[in-house]
Amino acid sequence: MAEYSRMAKGHFTSTGSSQLIKLPFRPDVVELYNYTAAATPANHGVPFAYWDVSMGQGFALEEVFNATPVLTTDTVITGGISSFAAGQLLQYGPKQAITGITAASPAVITSTSAHGLVSGNVVIFQNLYETSTTGMQQIAGIPFVITVLSSTTFSINWNASGSNYTALSAGGLNSPTFMQVLYPNLYAPNVGFISALTLASTTTVVTTAPTNIKVGQEVAFRIPTIWGTYQLNSLPNVLIPGSPIYGYVQSVTNSTTFVVNINSAAFTAFNPNQVFASFPGEFFPQVVAVGDINTGGDQYSGGALYPSPQLYDGSGVNQSSSINGPAIIGAYVNNTYQGFSIGAGAGVNDASSVLVGANGNVIYWQAFLHDLAVN
Repeated sequence: MAEYSRMAKGHFTSTGSSQLIKLPFRPDVVELYNYTAAATPANHGVPFAYWDVSMGQGFALEEVFNATPVLTTDTVITGGISSFAAGQLLQYGPKQAITGITAASPAVITSTSAHGLVSGNVVIFQNLYETSTTGMQQIAGIPFVITVLSSTTFSINWNASGSNYTALSAGGLNSPTFMQVLYPNLYAPNVGFISALTLASTTTVVTTAPTNIKVGQEVAFRIPTIWGTYQLNSLPNVLIPGSPIYGYVQSVTNSTTFVVNINSAAFTAFNPNQVFASFPGEFFPQVVAVGDINTGGDQYSGGALYPSPQLYDGSGVNQSSSINGPAIIGAYVNNTYQGFSIGAGAGVNDASSVLVGANGNVIYWQAFLHDLAVN
């Protein structure tokens, strides 16, 4: 290796869907080794694949066990290996058309073609206006974490069953679309858009997408009056004028649900059943982190003396390490990262030779960034 070259290695268990690998650099060469496929040739997998940046994004060369099984070669021209650098300029994926959104809880979206998403991805919607009295403009522009139901359907964490919602169908004034938010948590904790509140001696908050808020963190609410539960707002404070009202996070239930120590039993009920004509999408209810947990870094675990913060990053339902660390628990973390993605593309000559492997396959990888290339 030359003086400033970089390399990294690792492994993961495939889900059969695309895989994101975060690194502190953007590789120009990637090698994949499917241990499961190599050990069981009769399953006709891809034991080895190779990508060089000069091939272009989304390409790869692969070795394939054919039906004999005999080891042969193939190429992937779409859904292969790509490098990336997470940032605002690369924040969204391509627009995809929608054929419908149900007026239900949760709302279910049907895409025109296979959406290619996995549970835990984050999306936003556009062009949900149909007529002056129909459509779902109420949810346009909000980031939603999704749960995949089929290759063309997924649900979002939103109650659209109210009387002011109209099931959306293709057509109308605009063509409804969605886009995947590729890197929804470039900084953590993130702003949370509130989808539900449970009012009691403590307050349970449900957000539309992961916030990465931690136990012990202080939070503030920004809730327009039309959404109800405006009493949670940090201002005005009628007891101590000029002093904001903050809540402490007592527990975190899952990536989108946490409990705050504010007694809200007597507050106005939260109301997601907004009138379409008011375009409330311009005034979303929000919860934001205002304080850190200043008790030290992430605790020793898993044999890593200085572990990186674990964050939901929109690539799936589980947390993964950021490329930064150690960090103060709950402190704001810059989660901007680079790396490469492995798609679920198949070979040109053998459609069964899926690059990322089948669900349960163990994949080893090596990534390199060279400071010298000789043509």
